[in-house]
Amino acid sequence: MNLKQLRAFSEVVKTGSVSEAARRLHRTQPAVSAVISSLEDELGIALFIRKGMRLKPAPEAQFLLREANEILELW
Repeated sequence: MNLKQLRAFSEVVKTGSVSEAARRLHRTQPAVSAVISSLEDELGIALFIRKGMRLKPAPEAQFLLREANEILELW
């Protein structure tokens, strides 16, 4: 797990959208999707539930979100 993954994860949670997170992070949508996918693969869990065009954090993602935000505040 790295800072790029945590930033992308946090932005997707905040915005509910990979496209909007990508815009805010100055990345492409496929790049952010790949980062999220790699994080999910590393953790072995799905972090988001797709609801139409929006993404909702899976229950398991709530713990990671708290930890990610604490780590990102330090950087």
